[in-house]
This record gives sequence, C-alpha cells and structure tokens, in this order.
Amino acid sequence: MPAVKIRPGVFWIGVNDRTTDLFEGIWPITGEGVSYNSYLIKDKKTAVASSEDFSPETLQKLVINAITRAEMANADEFAGLPEKQELKTDISSLNLYDPDVPELSPDKKIKLALETEKMALADERITNSHGAFFGSAEVKTILVNSKGFSGDYKRTSCSLGVFLQAGETDAKVESGWWSSKRHFEDLEIPEEIAKKAVQRTVRQLGARKIETQNVPMILEPEMTGGVLRFLFECIAGTSIYRKASFLVDKLGEKIAGDAITVIDDGLMPGKLGTKPFDSEGVPTQVTPVIEKGILKNYLCNTYAARKLSLMSTGNCAGGGVSPNNFYLKPGEHTPEEIIKSVDKGLLLIRTIGHGLNAVTGDISRGAFGLWIENGEIAFPVSEITVSGNLGKMLNEIEMIGNDLDFRGSIAGPTIKISEITLGGI
Repeated sequence: MPAVKIRPGVFWIGVNDRTTDLFEGIWPITGEGVSYNSYLIKDKKTAVASSEDFSPETLQKLVINAITRAEMANADEFAGLPEKQELKTDISSLNLYDPDVPELSPDKKIKLALETEKMALADERITNSHGAFFGSAEVKTILVNSKGFSGDYKRTSCSLGVFLQAGETDAKVESGWWSSKRHFEDLEIPEEIAKKAVQRTVRQLGARKIETQNVPMILEPEMTGGVLRFLFECIAGTSIYRKASFLVDKLGEKIAGDAITVIDDGLMPGKLGTKPFDSEGVPTQVTPVIEKGILKNYLCNTYAARKLSLMSTGNCAGGGVSPNNFYLKPGEHTPEEIIKSVDKGLLLIRTIGHGLNAVTGDISRGAFGLWIENGEIAFPVSEITVSGNLGKMLNEIEMIGNDLDFRGSIAGPTIKISEITLGGI
C-alpha cells in the first residue's frame, strides 16, 4: 500500500489475537509531528507500542517487539477491543475544525499575547506578570482496528490568556484569565481577557482573616468546575471497579438534590470535549450521569464496562477514562441574584492543595474568597480552609446559575451551597 500523507496527528491500531493478522491495516504514514500508537491484544494479553518513525522496517520491528512483550504479560479476561459500531453522526456537523487556526502566523500569535499583557500591565495596581500566552493546535486523528472499525477526523483549538500579580511584598495576590475555543473567531479579544484578569487579581487585595464558622458558600463557575472534576473521578468506571469511590453500587439511587442534572455529551458542536468516537472507536454519545438527583450512569471505556457488566459510554482515552463535555445543567438565576440571596457567607474564588478523597467524598482544601454581607461583596478573605463532603454538597445545592460557559471539557455555572464549614482563626 502506498504511503499516506496526513497532517500531524495520531494513528491508532488495535490488533486481534490472531498472529497472522497482526500486520493487517498497518499503513505506512508520513508527516511531520505524526505519531503511531498501536494497542495489541494476543490471547487476552496486551502491549502498547508507539513511534514517530514510519519506515516499514521500524514499524515491523515495533510490532514484533510488542507481540513479544504481550506474550510475557498476564492474561486478563476483560481485555479486548469493542465490537464494531457504525458512526451515526455526521462529523462535519460537530464543527471541530477551523481552517483559520492553521493559518495564524507566529507573529500574529506573539502580537496577541503581548497586546493582552500590555493592556493588563497598564493598570497601576498590577505589579507583575507571570506571562501571557497564545496557543493553537491542529490535529488529525485516524483510528483503525482489526474489528473492522476505521474512522478519522480533524480538529483545531486555540487559547489566549494572561496571569498577573498585585500587592506589596508581604501581601501579594495573583490570578488571571484565559479563553479557549475551537474556532479563532470565538476567542475573547485581548481587551476582554486583560480586563477580567486584572479584576480577578485586584479583588483579592486587602484580604482579611475570619473566624471558623458554618455559612452558605457560593462557587464561581471555575470552582464549580473543580467540584465536577472531583465528581468525574468518583463516577469514572475505573474508580468504580477498583472500589475507589464513595459512589460504588449507587446506580439508580438518589445522590443529589432534585435540581441536579449532570451530563456527559461528546456530540455538542464546536465544544472542546467533542469528538465523533473515543480512542477505541466507540461512538461518543449523550450520557445522563445524574438526572434530577438520581445517579444514572458510570462513565466507562470497554475494559471498565466489562468489569462492571455495563456498556462503554464512549469515554475511552488511551487506556483510561476521560470526560467528553461533562457539565452541570444550568439554572435560571443570575450570579448577582445568587449573591443577593446570602446574608452572610463566602464567594469561593480559588483553592489550593489536594485534600480530595474519592473513597469517602471528603473535601478539605485551602481557600480564598470574597466575604458577603447582606447580599453584597464586603471584603476579600484568605488563610481559610473549606471542609465538606461531595455527597452532602450535592444534596445542599440551593441555587444554580445561568452562566454556564465551556472553557474546557468540564464546566459548571455558579452554584450556592446551603452550608459549608470554613476553618479560620
């Protein structure tokens, strides 16, 4: 078969357990930045090999060595490729590719980053910049396997942002802002990014300490996204079959308030987590994870699904499980309405440290926020600890905002939790 020229991207091939078929479908591919990744299965034993050298001699040696490694591995009854499924989605309708992104020159990207930083530094309250950036990517993915699946798609992405510092030597604060989209025209412009980065940084100046207490807490969208990342870890099939989640054996049970609906959707046009199929060739789909408080699905690749006697949800990434577009369904309240509903409480704007235990759902992290008095922002606070439990939090979400914005594959709107423990002085 002649060489196939493609743009930089990824080439996957799955191989079944018949040695005579090991070289079927492996095409010589040329192109700068292209990588070849093969996932081989022989007698329920697996091995993975990769290369950026596409010469036939290298690829043949690569696969032969991978077969040898597989033969030395332990057999796993759950290993194996998924059965072939036909794609029902028109890939062009997913709006994944912007031809303007590859045409952006290095000079244009540098100019945008420098403009953004310059605008931010024009505010005299800003004392330093941690740097501005512009990044872009163009990727073509080709996946074939010996179960008969063959598919490919192209996608682009670009991002622009800046991170800043303000304050004196013994009281410095830092924050920033960025925009990330598949299409260049959808990016926030430098003026908007600089303005938000400055505002988010200087609002922390003059922070005070507060006493330990239990109060309502509002989470900004970025903080809601952090909670959802923790939730994803707890509902991933890999965590469930390892018994490493407090949500083991909870399918069909009520785990959250009636207003809570969480969805994983791989088919949302133009979003950063959208793709027609996962890294096993399983079509992506719309999967309700929590529906009106009821846990409906774990998110699985083929291996996790077999371990749990379930079906793959199209969430395979490499050998693990990853979100597509994983989000909390927005509500009807504006962020301003949610803040006005709090007599005394915290608007959480940043956390530090780890402090997340998926087995119990417990959360304990250092935090920064804005104190709320009588429905108004009063002053910034620091040197506090937020303590709680994800299961309890899911049941104590009182209000959900209407400000859902996808700047990544996990997103959520502003939310209000009825009570949380704040550790202070």
